[in-house]
Amino acid sequence: MNLKPNERLDIKELLKDLDKYRPRRRGWQWRKGTGEKRKIGQFEYYDTAENLDKSQSLPSAHYFNDIDPQPTNVITTEIASGRFEDDIRRMRMAAWHGADHLMVIRTAGQSHFDGLIEGTPQGIGGIPITRKQVRAQRKALDIIEDEVGRPINYHSYVSGVAGPEIAVMFAEEGVNGAHQDPQYNVLYRNINMIRSFVDAANAKKVMAWAGIVQIDGAHNANATAREAWKVMPELMVQHALNSIFSVKAGMKKEDIALSTVPPTAPPAPSMRLDLPYAVALRELFREYKMRAQQNTKYMGSSTREATVTHTLNLLISKLTRAEIQSTITPDEGRNVPWHIYNIEGTDTAKQALVGMDGLMEMIELKRDKGELADKVRELKERAILFMEEILEVGGYFKAVEEGFFVDSGEYPERNGDGIARKMDGGIGRGTIFERDEDYMAPVTAFFGYNNIEQYNEDAKDDPSKLIDGDTFKDPDKIIYIDELDENDNVNLRLAETEELRESSKIKPEMEWKGDGIVQTTLFLPVDERTAEFAAIEVGKKMGLLDVEMIHKEVMQQAEGTRVEIKGRVPFAIDLDELVIPPKPQVMTEDEIREEINNNPMTIVAGTVGEDEHSVGLREIIDIKHGGIEKYGIDVHYLGTSVPVEKLVDAAIELNADAILASTIISHDDVHYKNMKNIHDLAIEKGIRDKLVILAGGTQVTPEIAEKNGMDAGFGRGTKGIHVATALVKERRKKNEN
Repeated sequence: MNLKPNERLDIKELLKDLDKYRPRRRGWQWRKGTGEKRKIGQFEYYDTAENLDKSQSLPSAHYFNDIDPQPTNVITTEIASGRFEDDIRRMRMAAWHGADHLMVIRTAGQSHFDGLIEGTPQGIGGIPITRKQVRAQRKALDIIEDEVGRPINYHSYVSGVAGPEIAVMFAEEGVNGAHQDPQYNVLYRNINMIRSFVDAANAKKVMAWAGIVQIDGAHNANATAREAWKVMPELMVQHALNSIFSVKAGMKKEDIALSTVPPTAPPAPSMRLDLPYAVALRELFREYKMRAQQNTKYMGSSTREATVTHTLNLLISKLTRAEIQSTITPDEGRNVPWHIYNIEGTDTAKQALVGMDGLMEMIELKRDKGELADKVRELKERAILFMEEILEVGGYFKAVEEGFFVDSGEYPERNGDGIARKMDGGIGRGTIFERDEDYMAPVTAFFGYNNIEQYNEDAKDDPSKLIDGDTFKDPDKIIYIDELDENDNVNLRLAETEELRESSKIKPEMEWKGDGIVQTTLFLPVDERTAEFAAIEVGKKMGLLDVEMIHKEVMQQAEGTRVEIKGRVPFAIDLDELVIPPKPQVMTEDEIREEINNNPMTIVAGTVGEDEHSVGLREIIDIKHGGIEKYGIDVHYLGTSVPVEKLVDAAIELNADAILASTIISHDDVHYKNMKNIHDLAIEKGIRDKLVILAGGTQVTPEIAEKNGMDAGFGRGTKGIHVATALVKERRKKNEN
């Protein structure tokens, strides 16, 4: 399936023959072309990767010929709609914006589940994604990879009691990255610690075979602790424990990524607290990769606030290193995982990192002395002392029982609020049994001694030879299970939205196809609580269904509150009935400059009649606002309340090529009359055939202007380049005649 940019991904077509699909590659892919300088557009870049074949550049790229430089970091976005058919569409959007690590967080790997789920029940902690769904997403990513010209890493979670089974399924299905951390299971899901570490050994062995990059979950300590900035020594200890355990289980160090999250956010002095921690972590774990993630502990419902914290975290990534740069969506605090915010998070990372290109060529961190050096050393010392005490009390399990972890005191201080678990307690306790001495499993990627020699010496390096290959070696042995739930499955969901996929009808959407969700922002001159309920009532009166408040922010206690609401619209728009005027053809800035340079242009401009408005016209004219002056057009501005006769006489006196008239006031249709008077007077003076006359204003449309004798008209949203294009094109027409 070769996609065109203007062609939708056909989910039904994608699902065909899914039982026969096989992943075309395994293993993680890093960005290519890093470490070399490259010329992109008019600029030389120091820290970029290869460009995408197809991409959506940043909005500001318009000013730089739409260049789209890509940072060296693997960019993550977290997909969380819970419906895999909608996740796939979001994956494609994110990939076009430069994401190449798509982390689908509501999957069968979710730690809430105690077994490998093959149905599709919606519910507990999200939606478990089955083998079918994982396979569909990996197949879709194959197509998207070909479209954007870059490998896409697909990621989920190997955790919970079902961790080893999930790891096997991920290895079979071509998953490229996964969270795996036995401490996460113990501390945050209360899975028995012995069970968790035995499962992790098996899961990590399987992940190592498949080249699945591992990301740990140590950062959850600073998301959980009451005072996150005090758990930095513990974070480093958790990273150390999981990293060395992974190495001992057979993982390569280059396939292990530490999930590092700065512990604070403004208004705390976050750079002074977070940067030393980032430096200490990277120096202690220089052999491992870093996966930088935004802090979500202090993320409320303000997307602006979340974006500021994200950008500061990106600065830390640039000042230190982050091979993988995660982009928690800025709507995380609202628990509304919408399409647009996946893209905003990705674009924020790309924009900030590319904007800081070459930064480290100009600055360096003060590592020899001063506050940074002192704090880095202190953090390392505290972490080492923490580890030494773990050994003194009898090891990790005993330390967990005594509540060492997620205690909000800065070690060695303790507040006694840490998470404590019992070695013989938790989910799955009593489910670990020692293997018999002659235990043998004829499978690939087996953890532990396997007794293969007594059965077949030739199978020592590949025990699955004993059964003519297991599912890793022979994917045809995989038992593919399709939908089991007759009430909740992708076929029913696709049927519900078939009209919106197969006809000319569309609905607004933010999360799922055709969900009808819209968001609007209001300012209400009342207190915070009153504003919330008043805003909901406004939404209802606007015709929205299921109205909810998603953000409120006091502007000033007595003066008012900003509120954002969401709701659903109960209608669809039929595109076949939509009247869309032709898109204006705009010349490039270089084309306009070349034309004016070869054929200089003089115009006269003013606000006509008794109209004193000047702002709109000045924005069209003035170079400061990107007006027509910047193209070399000679503008003679006559001011406001200019009589029509004066405008036309000035054009004659200056031998002008054009008149630019602004007319805002519309009572008694005076804007119609002003335009017609200019046209008629130019005819009377004998100059209409050679004079370009343009009019603009808030009540002007192209149709109204042309009806009243203008060569072109401009309304709201007009920029200087639109007017300059019209001036050049209309003058060419008159010269041809």
